[in-house]
Amino acid sequence: MPQKDLYPDIAPFRTGELPLDDVHTMYFEESGNPDGAPVVFLHGGPGAGANASHRRFFDPKHYRIVIFDQRGSGRSTPLGEIKDNTTPLLIDDMERLRRHLSIETWFVFGGSWGSTLALAYAEFHPDRVRGLGLRGIFLARKSEIDWFLSGLKELAPEAWRAFSGYIPENERHDLLGAYHKRLMHSDPKVHLPAARAWSLYEGSCSTLLPSPETIQAFSGDNLALGLARMEAHYFANSIFLPENFLIENIGRIRKIPAFIVQGRYDLVCPIRSADDLSRLWPEARYQIIPDAGHSAMEPGTRAALVQGMERFKELG
Repeated sequence: MPQKDLYPDIAPFRTGELPLDDVHTMYFEESGNPDGAPVVFLHGGPGAGANASHRRFFDPKHYRIVIFDQRGSGRSTPLGEIKDNTTPLLIDDMERLRRHLSIETWFVFGGSWGSTLALAYAEFHPDRVRGLGLRGIFLARKSEIDWFLSGLKELAPEAWRAFSGYIPENERHDLLGAYHKRLMHSDPKVHLPAARAWSLYEGSCSTLLPSPETIQAFSGDNLALGLARMEAHYFANSIFLPENFLIENIGRIRKIPAFIVQGRYDLVCPIRSADDLSRLWPEARYQIIPDAGHSAMEPGTRAALVQGMERFKELG
C-alpha cells in the first residue's frame, strides 16, 4: 500500500452543542461523508481540545468523521471546569453523542490521553467499536504520571527546570500539588501563568526535533488552561480508574481490530507503555516510528496513522 499523508483541509458539514448535565455542554462536529463509516476522534490531554487538522487523518470520501471536545476542553463549556469531570463521565458522554448521532458502531481513534480514553471506552462498550486506532500510548498508571512530573528531567532537563522552577523551592517536593493549587485558583492572574508553564513544558517535550509551531500552539491561553487544569485534576485523582485497569481488562477488547503507532523517542508517553500493551495484545498491529517523538503530526507518525485508517476501510 503506497504511503499516504494527511488529507486536505475540509470544513464540517455539521456543528452542534450537546447539553450533558446542569454544568457541561459538549461541542461536536461532523465532516466527510455523511453516509460513510463513522469514526470518532479523541483528543489528548485530557483538556487539549480538538482542532481542524484532526479531520485530516481520515479519507473524507469514506469516513463520517466525528470530532468533539471533552468536558472542560476546547469549545465545550465551561472551559477548564473540573466539577463532574471524570473518566467514567467522559465515557458516558461518548455514548450520549453516539446515540444523538444515531450511530450504531464506530471506529475509535485517539492518541496520548486519547488512547487512554479510547481503551477505556472500548473496554466498557466493546460491542460499539468497529476498530481502534491508537497512538502514543498512555495507560494511566502511577509510574507514567510520575514520569511526566519528574522522570522527564533525565532526558529534557532544560524543560523540566523551567517547569519545576515556576514553583517556589519550598513547594517543589510536590509539584503536582503546587500546580494543582494554582491551576484551580479563581484568579486568572494566578491560574493562567501556571497553566502556560505546564503547557509549555508538555509542548516542548512533544516532538523529536524543536518545533516552534508546537510551542506556539501550547502557549495559547485556551489550550494551556484546558490542558493544564484538566491534566492536574485527572493526575491528582489517578485518572479516576483503578491502577492497571486498562491492562487488566484488555481481554475484553482483544477481538477488536486495532493498530498501535508509537514514536520511538516519545518523551511524554514513553515507549514502554506501548510495548506493554502490544505484548498483552498480540492481535493488534504494532508499529514503532524510528524517527518520531510524541506528536501525531510528525511525518512518520501521521503517515502511519493515515495508513492504519486506510486499512480499516476493508472493515466497512
